[in-house]
Amino acid sequence: MTTLSKRKLGSSGLDIAPLVFGGNVFGWTADEVTSFALLDGFVEAGFDAIDTADAYSRWAPGHSGGESETIIGKWLKARGRRDDVKILTKVGSDMGQGYNDLSPAWIETAVEASLRRLQTDYIDLYQTHWPDPNTPQEETLRALDKLVQAGKVRAIGTSNHSAEQVSEALDISQREDLAAYATIQPHYNLYSRDTFEGGLQDLAVEKGLGVITYFSLESGFLTGKYKTVDQIAGTKREDMLKDKFDERGVRILAVLDAVAQKNEATSAQVALAWLLAQPGVTAPIVSATSTEQLADTLKAATLKLSDEDLAELTEASAYRSCKTGVTRPRSSPPRRG
Repeated sequence: MTTLSKRKLGSSGLDIAPLVFGGNVFGWTADEVTSFALLDGFVEAGFDAIDTADAYSRWAPGHSGGESETIIGKWLKARGRRDDVKILTKVGSDMGQGYNDLSPAWIETAVEASLRRLQTDYIDLYQTHWPDPNTPQEETLRALDKLVQAGKVRAIGTSNHSAEQVSEALDISQREDLAAYATIQPHYNLYSRDTFEGGLQDLAVEKGLGVITYFSLESGFLTGKYKTVDQIAGTKREDMLKDKFDERGVRILAVLDAVAQKNEATSAQVALAWLLAQPGVTAPIVSATSTEQLADTLKAATLKLSDEDLAELTEASAYRSCKTGVTRPRSSPPRRG
């Protein structure tokens, strides 16, 4: 097993290796046998954090949610590796109610279902998945605090919440002496920068929050597999990626490729290494559907880019006004992921 430098996951008390496995593929694009092989390879490579959600993979035809947690639970039991990994899961997505739900009653029900599927008696990091406009944050935090006090959850975090929502939640926890969010999980990568940079990143750095980024390779755009929009014509990724091949997107891909060649690395490895060098970022979420793809991606954790490389990538991915060519200020408000 490779020994990797661990990073503190905010104030959670958890230390993790610098890449997190995104479990949305388990039971969806990776069947149980493949999922077991991926998890085996991930842990044997020295990594230890697995991210999932109760809603994975509810979007797939015939699925109702919980498929990913179920496979992870079977793997934990079969391999006896519960103490070797940190399990990160989420609550709050629509699981049939028709809306995002962070009410105390739902959290109490949902955590028991997740624990049952995961075949464990505790969750390392329990994250609120999406904001619930119908439930005051204090009610949600009180419900999460109960789980921490009961030992069912070691730490709590949040995903897809704005800087204002996270700040409000931290203030409530401090005022009411409740468990506080130790982490955030934003959509962030070399292409989508204003989804995190600005108020949310500033808050994360100021408060010492752990930051776990999702869509770390922008749904495959930053892997370097696709050089032109023509290459995705007629594929499943066409609708998802076609708009990214604008002037800025093409510029990013060109610099990614140049830096990758210079470092004898892949574009995906470079894109992840850039993320790891950004203020506040603890660990990007990565995913794979084959052990070969996974092994290649994980090399990003030990890739050290020079200051010059990082600067080139940051400049190439800066937002510019179409009319003036002026770089957009870093303080642009983050979009909701």
